[in-house]
Amino acid sequence: MILPIIAYGDPVLRKVGSNIDKDYKDLAKLIENMWETMYNAHGVGLAAPQIGKAINLFLVDTSAFDEENYPEVKKVFINSEIIEEWGDKWEYEEGCLSIPHIREKVSRHAELKLKYQDENFVWHEETFTGIAARVIQHEYDHCKGKLFVDYISELKRRLIKNKLINISKGGARVDYKMRIPSSR
Repeated sequence: MILPIIAYGDPVLRKVGSNIDKDYKDLAKLIENMWETMYNAHGVGLAAPQIGKAINLFLVDTSAFDEENYPEVKKVFINSEIIEEWGDKWEYEEGCLSIPHIREKVSRHAELKLKYQDENFVWHEETFTGIAARVIQHEYDHCKGKLFVDYISELKRRLIKNKLINISKGGARVDYKMRIPSSR
């Protein structure tokens, strides 16, 4: 089932996601719905807060990127924790399904080590590089109540302020379902 994506301005996007356990109600169905929702919106990652769930869960599929030097990553990340970030920071223009039509350059570390559980609640500790590291950092941030616009300069935030307000009021036209904060 395709779920509505939460638009910028909804308080759930600023909540720190709670860790969950294997008894989380209908988790397999939730994950299935998140994959379907992400692909329907042409995303490369989706975090649970973006569908209204303040939990530490996100998924990533980097196969849409043409990155010869980095392996594709398609995974579910539960109860994730960044252990370390390193390497030169590099800028890349990021966007977000919750903040449509706004793209800004964000500087992030090139590599990270992440501890997480998969959909079977098996623990992993893994290093990610390049675009996979970037997408994981972006989605991880959602689970920590942060958005990519938090990383841009104050001047740039002021320049896009009206666009952000417009998104929060339902003014962004998208080809996927969105839930606007005032429509609850």
